[in-house]
Amino acid sequence: MDFVPHTSEDDRAMLETVGAADVAALFDAIPGDVRLDRLLDVPPALSEIELLDHLAALARRSAAADLVCFAGGGAYDHHVPSAVRALASRAEFSTSYTPYQPELSQGVLQAIFEFQSLVCELYGLDVANASLYDGASALAEAVNLAVRVTDRGRAVVAATVPPAYRAVLETYTRGIDLAIDVVPCRDDGTVGWTDVDARDAAAVVVASPSYFGTIEDVGAAAAVAHDAGALCVAVSDPTATGILEPPGALGADVAVGEGIALGNALSYGGPAVGLFATSARHVRQVPGRIAGETVDADGRRAYVLTLQAREQHIRRARATSNVCTNQTLMAIAAAVHLSWLGPDGLARLGELCLRNTAYAAGCLAEVAGCRVRFDAPRFKELVLETPVPGDELVRALAQHGILVGPALGRDYPELERCVLVAVTERRTEDDVATLVEAVEKVLAER
Repeated sequence: MDFVPHTSEDDRAMLETVGAADVAALFDAIPGDVRLDRLLDVPPALSEIELLDHLAALARRSAAADLVCFAGGGAYDHHVPSAVRALASRAEFSTSYTPYQPELSQGVLQAIFEFQSLVCELYGLDVANASLYDGASALAEAVNLAVRVTDRGRAVVAATVPPAYRAVLETYTRGIDLAIDVVPCRDDGTVGWTDVDARDAAAVVVASPSYFGTIEDVGAAAAVAHDAGALCVAVSDPTATGILEPPGALGADVAVGEGIALGNALSYGGPAVGLFATSARHVRQVPGRIAGETVDADGRRAYVLTLQAREQHIRRARATSNVCTNQTLMAIAAAVHLSWLGPDGLARLGELCLRNTAYAAGCLAEVAGCRVRFDAPRFKELVLETPVPGDELVRALAQHGILVGPALGRDYPELERCVLVAVTERRTEDDVATLVEAVEKVLAER
């Protein structure tokens, strides 16, 4: 009846303090007719190895253990190196919160600083913050920044920006009456930016890779924005930055993205980590917090929270954002993952996703009744059209052990028979063959 952390001496001291003869006497207050008068019917204790084997056997009884994941739409089945979990799970990080006292928080502050530096490199911009809640809230904060900088009340947003991002943006900016104009895409799955009217806009928002996986012309979107006196906000998947030009190099003023693919597990879609970077001229408009490098009184390198222009620290009317924290643990995991990959590894990751997606697209295009929508270059994701509604296909393939989706009809009625198929570095040719076979079975059943 002893708890494991307690020694026999602990038990004796506790019993003497409360005046009980033994541990059993602690339960005398419970009526006898509701007390169990025998030992619990449980098996004997297992060793660690035996316990892990037992848990693995239980997990194999779940259908989810054998599902092959081609699902996308923002959260993807990427490999997370063991080193990431080992380092990010250290107690120094997992028990830390806000580093308000730099003299006690140098390790966490340096880790955040390194994360910011890596995000700047990924996006080709000068300044990154300590992270935001997710990619959608990062986009909303980026548009808010553009509104403050330009003093305008309109945003031009590509229809290929993830629908969840656009929904969060609409909710987030309702209080400032922001007008949001959604620009439809062309038949190839991209926006014709030269035809977009950005007059009086605060921000022009482009996503590349887009929600459909297509590669947008960020440079053209930036040119349209700058010609109209607006800022260009680019939504960019960090796993693509190893093979694509960074948004900053293409003219984007702000770049945002979802960092869940970097060192963080899917876990039913979270927790996530929002990436946010911009140019130095907008540093005082950055939401949340920034960790900076300096020197202490003895000239030694030190880290501090440099900017915290948030409502807790300054007069609320002058605050740049209501964001009062950051996703430190997830940001550290992302930094560890990026450091583990390095530039060559990040490029290799992008190449594998690119190649695997092209291979899957070719195989699926051969299935009778199917076609891969949109001819623009794509990365990690494709749009598959079949003769059945997309939501039906998603459910049916799950019964065959394959996860795809989401279905696109809810957000894009013209794509009612389409689903997203994501192909990461984890998918093999055998996985693709299993997907093709399952699609053929589902179509034959209908």
